[in-house]
Amino acid sequence: MERAVTVVILSLVFLASQINCQEAILHISNGNTEREYCIVHNHSWTPLSQSLDAALQYPLVNMTSTMLCNNSTVFPDVKGKALVVMRGDCDFSQKALLAQSLGATALLLASNKTLITPSANDSEYAKVHIPLALMRYRDFLEAQKVFGENMEVKLYAPPQSKLDPSIAVMLLIAIVTVALGGLWSGACERDRLNGGADAGEVGGNKADRGEIFLYSPLKVVFFVAMMCGMLVLMYFFYNVLVYVIIAIFCLASASALFSCFDAVMEKIGCGTVSFSVRSWKLSVRSIILASVCITIAVIWGVYRNEDRWIWILQDLLGIAFCLNFMKTISLSNFKICVILLTLLLVYDVFFVFITPFFTKNGVSIMVQVALGPDASGEKTQGNMVEVPAEPQIPSEKLPVVMRVPRFSAWAQNLCGIQFSILGYGDIIVPGLLVAYCSRFDVWINSRKKIYFVSCCIAYLLGMIMTFAVMLLSGMGQPALLYLVPFTLITSAVVAGCRGEMRQFWAGTTYEREELTAP
Repeated sequence: MERAVTVVILSLVFLASQINCQEAILHISNGNTEREYCIVHNHSWTPLSQSLDAALQYPLVNMTSTMLCNNSTVFPDVKGKALVVMRGDCDFSQKALLAQSLGATALLLASNKTLITPSANDSEYAKVHIPLALMRYRDFLEAQKVFGENMEVKLYAPPQSKLDPSIAVMLLIAIVTVALGGLWSGACERDRLNGGADAGEVGGNKADRGEIFLYSPLKVVFFVAMMCGMLVLMYFFYNVLVYVIIAIFCLASASALFSCFDAVMEKIGCGTVSFSVRSWKLSVRSIILASVCITIAVIWGVYRNEDRWIWILQDLLGIAFCLNFMKTISLSNFKICVILLTLLLVYDVFFVFITPFFTKNGVSIMVQVALGPDASGEKTQGNMVEVPAEPQIPSEKLPVVMRVPRFSAWAQNLCGIQFSILGYGDIIVPGLLVAYCSRFDVWINSRKKIYFVSCCIAYLLGMIMTFAVMLLSGMGQPALLYLVPFTLITSAVVAGCRGEMRQFWAGTTYEREELTAP
């Protein structure tokens, strides 16, 4: 009985997640070759079949020499066939009714302008009984080169599922990155302790390793204030600062990728050959790794706007950047963790939910900066869709998000690739707490890594909650709104249950050592 109830609930969730989109697919074939192209239709006016097998096939008649705005022209026999005409300036319903009167079974409008969802007056909807859709004129010209005039077409609109596999991939990237970053931070702390560093060398050793240690609440407040100022500057001077951030990202991510690869090589015991050039001591392994990392960063920088495949390199560089950040930035105690994560939670909520009330276009500063100029004009407005008819010059976007294509949005990807995104901050910020928990496990010699494992599980549950709310609300969510409470509360509960809250709250003695250092 319980199993049956579970199946019913999952089925209802899946059905509720199916949404009808205005983008659809034009399938063209001639018996030997098949191609598919993007079309835009109005599913509430002229619904299409949801699968290729269920769609009816029609011969296509090329009438792009006319706009089909009146019946003064002599038309060929089009009964039982699909027509393709130019978009023109007359109403969609006028074209559809004329094509319908000629016996056509479908109407395609080739357009040199932006494809928009076809619509008409409410009184005209009931009169049109044939499928109507817009396609790019350049796509039709390409089809002509491939098929000639012998084209058979099918129109269908597969429903897009909100439960896209990209969400699972994004969830996997996030939890693996956070877990690896925490383990790396804990391993570095264990190496430091095993190295026999005495109390007076702690600060110096961390500085030598290029690590930044946050022990002062004032430093944390200053750090968050700098982030706020940078975000506001990016909002007002985006077109200039975006290139500065891209250049910094290339350098920082290449360096981070080198650190990650070098740590892996060191872990697996890969040897190296060292040599000296004047006063410079170099190793073959470092030179090879540096060359590979710089090459990857340069390739990303050159092809950063190529959506089809460059997201793989961006995610690779982003993962390395997050891992290195979590390993480099150390929080001294749970008090600093609480202050930092709480301030960043307020920062996230304010710039996502509050700033739309102050911006001219009603788009939050966070979204505007993260998505770039495209955020000011969303592709989808309610039930209306806009698809460019010609290739557009891509707008520059900040490399601050993980990107994974929506695998189930086949029709939408034909019109323009759709991505699921997750900001680096949603990995790094909770990841700093996970890293602290991992180091604390080392300090108390916890073999089961109870704090680290608990915090990772809390992070996973927080991410699941974030995606669940996003799917149910249909809106992007500030992930820190869920991740911060989940991770902070879980860590505090574990410390309280184990009777270690005072030690967990105070952390290490680094703060005292730094303050008393000469």
